[in-house]
Amino acid sequence: MKNLLSTIFIAFLVIQIQAQEHTITGTITDKFGIPMAGVNVIVKKTNNGTQSDFNGNYKIEASVGQTLTFSYVGYETVEQKIYNSKKIINIQMNEDTAVLDEVVVTAVGIKKEKKALGYAVSTNYSRKQRRKNKNNINRTLQGKTAGVQITHNSSNVGASDKLIIRGMNSISSKNKPLYIIDGVTYEGKEIENEFTELDTTKIKNIEVLKGEEALAFYGSEAVNGVVIINTVSENEDYARIEENAFKNVKLAPLSTFSIDVDKAGYSNIRRMINNGQKIPQDAVKVEEMINYFTYNYKQPNGDHPFSINTEIASSPWNKDTKLVRIGLKGRDISSQNVPASNLVFLLDVSGSMDSPNKLPLLKASLKILLDQLREKDKVSIVVYAGAAGLVLEPTSGTEKEKILKAINRLNAGGSTAGGQGIELAYKIAKENFIKDGNNRIVLATDGDFNVGASSNRSMEDLIEEKRKEEIFLTVLGFGMGNYKDSKMEILADKGNGNHAYIDTMQEARKVLGEEFFGTIYTIAKDVKIQVEFNPKKVQAYRLIGYENRLLNDEDFNDDKKDAGELGSGHTVTAFYEIIPVGVESDYIKSIDNLKYTKATNSNNSNELLTVKFRYKEPDGDVSKLIVNTVIDTNKSYNMASEDFKFSAAVALFGLQLRDSNFINTKNSSDVIALAKAGKGQDENGYRAEFIRLVKSY
Repeated sequence: MKNLLSTIFIAFLVIQIQAQEHTITGTITDKFGIPMAGVNVIVKKTNNGTQSDFNGNYKIEASVGQTLTFSYVGYETVEQKIYNSKKIINIQMNEDTAVLDEVVVTAVGIKKEKKALGYAVSTNYSRKQRRKNKNNINRTLQGKTAGVQITHNSSNVGASDKLIIRGMNSISSKNKPLYIIDGVTYEGKEIENEFTELDTTKIKNIEVLKGEEALAFYGSEAVNGVVIINTVSENEDYARIEENAFKNVKLAPLSTFSIDVDKAGYSNIRRMINNGQKIPQDAVKVEEMINYFTYNYKQPNGDHPFSINTEIASSPWNKDTKLVRIGLKGRDISSQNVPASNLVFLLDVSGSMDSPNKLPLLKASLKILLDQLREKDKVSIVVYAGAAGLVLEPTSGTEKEKILKAINRLNAGGSTAGGQGIELAYKIAKENFIKDGNNRIVLATDGDFNVGASSNRSMEDLIEEKRKEEIFLTVLGFGMGNYKDSKMEILADKGNGNHAYIDTMQEARKVLGEEFFGTIYTIAKDVKIQVEFNPKKVQAYRLIGYENRLLNDEDFNDDKKDAGELGSGHTVTAFYEIIPVGVESDYIKSIDNLKYTKATNSNNSNELLTVKFRYKEPDGDVSKLIVNTVIDTNKSYNMASEDFKFSAAVALFGLQLRDSNFINTKNSSDVIALAKAGKGQDENGYRAEFIRLVKSY
């Protein structure tokens, strides 16, 4: 009896120990040891969950015997059972190499059962399979795709095999299917010539489409079926950047440029560094790196919608130069006070979006935005692939379940009819226009437009025409390998909008959670800056970054000239590096004395420069002018503000990545020291993340 009681007591004690909750902590890193922020940590089969912070740390309550699940888009899910009262569990996560099944998006973007569609799909070709069939595309389909008949042609040496999709009745003497390779249509002899050039080892996936759906997508040309081939692309497009050089004040006393609130450049570089990639110089936009971070500029307190902030200190990378920082701060407006929004999400669901860091990440990102929507907001969803279609009619922000269902139905497949999609999105936005509200298209894509209005010029003309209707454009970039940064930047600039790049759920939370309503609420448009330097104080100057935002001096007073938009709470920062009068510098080229030009402003010897701003009200056509003068100082950068030091550190890192000719240090330790000195409170951890990024590069 005594033994029985002891056994029961011990069993009861074990149950009590297992039921007792413990605080489990740990750090989540990737295979390179870099902390991962935003990882979902859930106690399996419960509603108890949390996320890792910017340092990769997490904390959760759990009991012995329970299992923790760690999940993150693009990474393999990790499960860790709690075997004892151990309170520290560190996790390393590995990228998920699984490839999503290829599916087809119908004209309305809704996935249907394959049997109902009447098509066959062949996916996930291994490299071995590709090499085996390298010289014959049809043999790649042999035995892999139902409903396909391959006839081997051995009568002629080098002749290609013939492919027929069973169940198709030809209305002509031909019975060859229509071929579409990366969105380009081929038929007859064209496809035979194309196959001789096509390396099947580069094929990502192949679809075979037949029946009514083939005709619905591609018309009578698809009567014999369609073979859709998507190849692997590793070409990311970036516009050429020629770094700004020093300009002689005697020859060019004025510097004029448009503001830039885009932040895609920084998150894109962060993605490359985290993936161990080489960074193309043209991908480095120093101004977008600087403007990714917010700074403690004063709130505007007058009639103008933004405040102006300036600071001067010696340069941390050139002992004989000074840095002038010019900062703008847009008025903060509570999201609840932002006018009603008419949002049309234009989503790329083409085959190029079929990877974990594209469409799946996009869908997860949209769910973050769902929590921000209000009753007065209207949301529509337009998709484009082989065709464009409306998958969610204008819906109130309170009908979150309906919106969520539409998001969950999205699947990738087909070519990229970007032009058709943009046309339809603007049509929906115009039909549901809210007077005095936010009317905006939100385009989410990897930028791979290759059907319809695909050239940069035609897209530019289309967007410029549509913005006259007071419908602005925001562009969200996703993915890697075929990312088209240059095309997306053009669309955002010409659409009076902004461009962000989303590489992680952390960035999605920042762009679509913390900043979205501020970004879409424009408080000033066509904001231009013009600086005039005093030749008695400054020999030469150069604007750091903003190379693709430069304007002609006469554009400053031209109200027809487009420039950047400023949203609620936005900050914009620009640095000028100046060479004071009397300093000898290799950066200044000698010129002969000017015969007809005389020095002016002799009574303003203490003024370093005059900075002028022009902007328009969001619904205005006539600009307003603000003028500020800046007095010279001899402050060392050690005495500068924390914001000055940190933003200078980001600028220096960008210049190092660009292999700039105008810096005297290529050592990352100098960047880290300067960033640490300017880290400050860093409530959201973005500055600490930057320091870790520089260390890991």
